[in-house]
Amino acid sequence: MLEIYSQCNRDNVTDGHTACVKLKFSGNNPSLENIIDIWKNFKALPQELELPFAPKHPIIYREELDRPQPKLDRDSEDGMAVSVGRLRIAKDKILFIGLSHNTIRGAAGGGILNAELLYTQGYFKF
Repeated sequence: MLEIYSQCNRDNVTDGHTACVKLKFSGNNPSLENIIDIWKNFKALPQELELPFAPKHPIIYREELDRPQPKLDRDSEDGMAVSVGRLRIAKDKILFIGLSHNTIRGAAGGGILNAELLYTQGYFKF
């Protein structure tokens, strides 16, 4: 079982939302190296299909202690990637910060990517 606790923060910047995430696993926590490896190698159907709006790297792990930051990381992969960082263990939980561009990934670009995926799956007929 996995419990997820999260809080979204609207930063005082033009675009970009950060999420503070805590994960609690019912068994042993995976290693931080395992989590980083999963993030760095994550690919989904939009990447496999090489859809035009699909980011090549949908999750970007930032190793710097003060990242991700909206002004520095929100435009990763043309604003379509999610940047994650500050990964650590506190007590029995895994914590990290996630960042996305709220108007590109969260709205316009995300909507276009969803439409591209639905089209390739035969949901739209023209």
